[in-house]
Amino acid sequence: MGHIVDLALQKMWLFCALLVLSQFTGSLGIHMDSVGSHSMFTCESIGLRMCQDLPYNTTFMPNLLNHYDQQTAALAMEPFHPMVNLQCSPDLRPFLCALYAPVCMEYGRVSLPCRSLCTHAKRDCQKLMDMFGVTWPEETECSRFPDCDESYPRAVDLLVDEDPTDQSSMSVQRDYGFWCPRELKVEPELGYMFLGVRDCSPPCPNMYFRREELTFARYFIGVVSIVCLSATLFTFLTFLLDVTRFRYPERPIIFYAVCYMMVSLVFFLGFLLEDRVACNAASPSHYKTSTVTQGSHNKACTLLFMVLYFFTMAGSVWWVILTITWFLAAVPKWGSEAIEKKALLFHASAWGIPGMLTITLLALNKIEGDNISGVCFVGLYDVHTLRWFVLAPLCLDVLVGVSLLLAGIVALNRVRMEIPLEKENQDKLVKFMIRIGVFSVLYLVPLLTVVGCYLYEQTYRSIWETTWVQERCRDYHIPCPFQVEQTSRPDLVLFLMKYLMVLVVGIPSVFWVGSKKTCFEWASFFHGRRRKDSGAVNESRQVLQEPDFAQSLLRDPNTPIIRKSRGTSTQGTSTHASSTHLAMLDDVRSKASSVHSKMSSYHGSLHRSRDGRFTPSSHRGMEERPAYGSMPRLNDQSRHGSARDLSDAPAASITHASSVNRLAEEDGTSASPRD
Repeated sequence: MGHIVDLALQKMWLFCALLVLSQFTGSLGIHMDSVGSHSMFTCESIGLRMCQDLPYNTTFMPNLLNHYDQQTAALAMEPFHPMVNLQCSPDLRPFLCALYAPVCMEYGRVSLPCRSLCTHAKRDCQKLMDMFGVTWPEETECSRFPDCDESYPRAVDLLVDEDPTDQSSMSVQRDYGFWCPRELKVEPELGYMFLGVRDCSPPCPNMYFRREELTFARYFIGVVSIVCLSATLFTFLTFLLDVTRFRYPERPIIFYAVCYMMVSLVFFLGFLLEDRVACNAASPSHYKTSTVTQGSHNKACTLLFMVLYFFTMAGSVWWVILTITWFLAAVPKWGSEAIEKKALLFHASAWGIPGMLTITLLALNKIEGDNISGVCFVGLYDVHTLRWFVLAPLCLDVLVGVSLLLAGIVALNRVRMEIPLEKENQDKLVKFMIRIGVFSVLYLVPLLTVVGCYLYEQTYRSIWETTWVQERCRDYHIPCPFQVEQTSRPDLVLFLMKYLMVLVVGIPSVFWVGSKKTCFEWASFFHGRRRKDSGAVNESRQVLQEPDFAQSLLRDPNTPIIRKSRGTSTQGTSTHASSTHLAMLDDVRSKASSVHSKMSSYHGSLHRSRDGRFTPSSHRGMEERPAYGSMPRLNDQSRHGSARDLSDAPAASITHASSVNRLAEEDGTSASPRD
């Protein structure tokens, strides 16, 4: 019987408390209308209805529990309204007001309630709190307060000569910094940070631009990403049609194109996904708005970040490797085979360095959603991460790449100016230098523009953030900035330029592979056959493989040039090493105990058969194979003529040969007979 009575009494208390609470919350906003955000310490009249008719009538904000204003404090006090109205303890109301609306004294003095006041209030109301499902807040634990037994406020707290609101000394201006609004707070275990405040995240959609501006930017990025994806994919597929066509020093262009193909693919996925990955969903029931995704808890965002950042850094490293290969070919006169021997080192650097940076960022939990493009990247809100993980690597790549590129161009220009070449080779060398220069400009201009956008963004980021806080502080009920000297908002054109240049930087690769030979290869592919007789040669390699030009690069400037005519093979002297492939063939030849005479020629090298005749052939390893088909045999007159030329020519000491044999393989032509 007693249990039934207690249960009925509890239900009656609950009904009465809910009724009183509804009446109280309905009139709660009456006293809150005049309360606004501020950026100075000043005593203000108490507007909280729960804290009316106390021995003091002024308070200060932010309070002891870091509430920005009285309206925020009133929302935090709502769970205790039933206990106060049911008067479960005479100490509960003074204790709550001591925390949510403390007595205002001179600046720098804070009066805390005694521990006994907290203990009595918690003990007397614990049963009623359990009934209403209210937990005692962690920040109001009784052990945090001084061990004393006095009421609040103390007598010394009220010893003032005049009304504090009339004292000019009480209006002490100060900067409270950024206070995370309630709508932007996130769970502590996520590790979010915004404007230096933990457990806070930027709002979605973007905090700087209107929704219609974001829509235009998203479609703009989507169109550019499709163009870049098409160009880089075409470059990669052209390489797959004939993987032997693009060798070092130009092979890094293919890997460079693959990297930016993946970058454009990620931006295209961001266009399709919109805000579903870059932003967290809103939760109106918990007063949470949509916020930017941070950290690695969102698997889709983490995956987009890993692909985008890894291939962005890898693309810049491959461009540096491209300048290194050009430098090796132009300055120390390395051949294609010698450079290709370093391919393992190139791949280890190009994929290893970006991989280490990506893993470091994952460990530091520095991933951030980009609510403009829909992808996830780094340094979008954290300036320090932007400086060390984006700007520093890009600037280093530009510095190293430009230095090597200029050194290579200067070396090639010295060859053109100091060493006499035939008119045809002069034109090809000039054309090759122009091609390198144009390709480098097409890469460097977008990259330098991106670096400039990042530097500008880093310089003005703090001003943009301060302007945003000043514009939204009253909406979020947070302290407004103090003494704002300069306000500015970012221009959408700046961000569009940044995204455009990030994607356009991959398009120049299609200009390098674009040629008549590429058209012939694609035509043959669509007709279901492969070209066996390719008469066109990639001029970027051919100019380095011409007999006169190759000899000019390898010779001493004081040594005269020995000209060669088509269809014959004459011997020359080379005193500088340029390629290692034919040297390896010499070792194979000596081990097999076969006698071969390999002389540099425009179309191939002479090979002595068993009957003592000399025929032009392409020598690869131990086999005699014609390139892309069989070569026509020389007639007797040409064979005897070649033998006479060989017998008349003085013996030469060949210390290193150029990569001329490969030119014959690509041309698929043989030496023309002489009359």
